[in-house]
Amino acid sequence: MARRQMRKIIIRKPGGYAALELLEQPDPTPAAGEVLIAVEACGVNYADGIIRMGLYASARELHGYPITPGFEIAGTVAAVGAGVTEFNSGDAVVAITLFGGYCDRIVLPVGNVFHRPLGLTAGQAAGLPTVFLTAWFMIHRQLHPRVGERWLVHSAAGGVGSALTQLGALAGCEVTAVVGSGHKCTHCVNMGAKTVIDKSTTPLWATAEALEPNGFEAIFDANGVSTLKQSYAHLAPTGRLVIYGFHSMLPKDGRLNWLRLGWDWLRTPRFNPLDMTQNNRSVLAANLSFLQSHSEDLREGMRWLLQRFADGRLQALPIEAFPLNQAAAAQARLESGQTLGKLVLLTA
Repeated sequence: MARRQMRKIIIRKPGGYAALELLEQPDPTPAAGEVLIAVEACGVNYADGIIRMGLYASARELHGYPITPGFEIAGTVAAVGAGVTEFNSGDAVVAITLFGGYCDRIVLPVGNVFHRPLGLTAGQAAGLPTVFLTAWFMIHRQLHPRVGERWLVHSAAGGVGSALTQLGALAGCEVTAVVGSGHKCTHCVNMGAKTVIDKSTTPLWATAEALEPNGFEAIFDANGVSTLKQSYAHLAPTGRLVIYGFHSMLPKDGRLNWLRLGWDWLRTPRFNPLDMTQNNRSVLAANLSFLQSHSEDLREGMRWLLQRFADGRLQALPIEAFPLNQAAAAQARLESGQTLGKLVLLTA
């Protein structure tokens, strides 16, 4: 009897959207300490497109090409390997993958798998781990927030931005959300933002200065060269700039412009430690894919987050779904900058 054929997206070599290829191969089998998951949904992140372009450092250094993108999935347990007692076939789960998530079957170490909270659909759950763990790590392992702090969150309607806004509000901080179009404002308020700046209709930094003349205790910036310099300049004394991406340096049509990329790299701010010392300002940065040495810390963060989703202190993000075989369309949609919350790929 022929073995069941799993489906997955593979990138044989970096390129445009056409580099995302759907193929079939026999289902994997779980070894001792592993769980086979029938994937119902996988999260789509901006980093997946950077992997496709060949610019994601951890994809090159930790895996190489060919590669299947995807950092997070949700589904049900199909089988367990020897020694696994935490899960049974049929259990609803959510999992962290570190590549490989764009598929309909996956084998993962049991430590990467978590019971899915009641009330979350597979699509909602698949959209949680990457963005909320990134936000949790920056806030609770790097920033150490205090009640009443004033934060500015760029790209606040996106996945990580939405998570930062929710976690900031949960920590008792006052979040000013920055968005690029008016249709995103209500979403940010729903996530817990006290104020929203729509930079398509309002001058960003003049408005930010009017709101907080003495600066912000924390600014979260995934834009890169377009805002980093001014973000640092608008920190309060003892303020922290937290960097987790460089989106403004990358294309919105899937095609790299190497000349522009090089020019933006040259213009990216280099922060002076003398200035940082004199002004008591700090620059922090995070990339979860390079934190495998802290895997137990991330598991702790995941348990912390799932408990708060279970009891209602955190809410799932709105999702926009695409079939697995339309991964290219999903990445193009995400890179357009027009989305709210999270995008996911559904396998059925």
